[in-house]
Amino acid sequence: MSGSDKQELKMRVEKDSMGELEVPEWALYGASTQRAVLNFPISGHRMPPGFIRSLGTVKSACAAANVELGRLSSEKGDLIIAVGKEISEGLLDKHFPVDVFQTGSGTSSNMNANEVIANRCSQLAGKPIGSKEPIHPNDDVNMGQSSNDIIPTVLHVSLAVAIKNDLLPALDLLALALDEKSQAWMEVVKIGRTHLMDATPLTLGQEFSGYAAQIRKGRERAKKAVEVLGELAIGGTAVGTGINAHPEFAGKVCRILSETTGISFREADDHFEAQGGRDDCVEVAGLINTIAVSLTKVGNDIRLLGSGPRSGLGELTLPSTQPGSSIMPGKVNPVMSEMLVQVSIYTMGLCQCVTLCGRDGHFELNVTIPLIAQSLHESITCLSNGAKVFAERCVKGLEANREHCRELVDSSLMLVTALNPYIGYDKAAEVAKTAFAENKTLREVVLEKGLLDEATLDLALNPMDMVHPKE
Repeated sequence: MSGSDKQELKMRVEKDSMGELEVPEWALYGASTQRAVLNFPISGHRMPPGFIRSLGTVKSACAAANVELGRLSSEKGDLIIAVGKEISEGLLDKHFPVDVFQTGSGTSSNMNANEVIANRCSQLAGKPIGSKEPIHPNDDVNMGQSSNDIIPTVLHVSLAVAIKNDLLPALDLLALALDEKSQAWMEVVKIGRTHLMDATPLTLGQEFSGYAAQIRKGRERAKKAVEVLGELAIGGTAVGTGINAHPEFAGKVCRILSETTGISFREADDHFEAQGGRDDCVEVAGLINTIAVSLTKVGNDIRLLGSGPRSGLGELTLPSTQPGSSIMPGKVNPVMSEMLVQVSIYTMGLCQCVTLCGRDGHFELNVTIPLIAQSLHESITCLSNGAKVFAERCVKGLEANREHCRELVDSSLMLVTALNPYIGYDKAAEVAKTAFAENKTLREVVLEKGLLDEATLDLALNPMDMVHPKE
């Protein structure tokens, strides 16, 4: 057995309100956390890293607020703030082992943070781990707080930060890539399709402008989600009454968090709603779900427009990213679209999970907060990465098959729509049916029937006039 293995097995004894318990010697957490580790060996999935790091940010803000209020000495406050910063920077991630499927209030995660901060403060002060000197996990780190208000607060802060730092930039990147293709292809005429059937023409640029607009609207939805998350439960403590918290505590914490994150946070208008329900997160799940729907539409359309290369629509050439088959040489598949669609489906399932979690607010507390955190953080991470990779490895490399687009326009029967003002709907329908039955062009049938002269027919069947109708 190596020295590191022996170190992993070495234990120390810590104590909480339930008594003594052995804890790994290397761990900064204490007995309460170890009880959770033993009680919840469920999934192997720890709380999301972004959640843990925001837990450090919020604990630092609480300590700073208590110092301002004169409830905590500056010496103690500085220690807690310093360790909270280490947590927020991801330096202590390994000391947060609690499974997602734990107590529904997230109390285990709150005590995990309290113990890690207290023990790390002991280290920094040259005191023994577990001594609770100079910082006590409950009296000092958790001052003015309850798991019932701190965990919903961390939930909001961590999700708002993830959307701001990850999802919004990814959607910006994708919208820009789609906009660039839209501008480049604004004069590439192609056939439109409704009900999967030929329709009147538009340009490839116009089609892509719709995709870009969907993503820009998605960005606005993501910004709305950040606004929804701006209301914090901090200050409500156990059941929303604010027992053991200074009346000015919540306002100061919100101010400090706003300064730290660049996101506008405010104290909840009603603390009983802020702790008893999670309607805010259900709303955010709905907004994220809508973004996933938009990404599915865009991803599916692009892979269909690039289908072929000879037996499909073939209006786009997709970038070759990897071999598409283990048996068919030279085959290239729309793997980036397939990735994006799978990410979106996964996200939709996670958002439905949040909806179901939102139902389980019983009296003064919702008891599914860790699962909400896992579901929404996973959604934001996957959507952000999916949108970014799709923009960089698919959209930016798309090429328009201009000649094939024009061929399909010229052979389409739906150009007949432009003849309605000249020969009427009934005669136009007869022309289309004849052209289809006899495998002729619209032009051939119109001239054979003597319905229009060539000059007028040229004017009527100009595709560019159809995509940019004149007044």
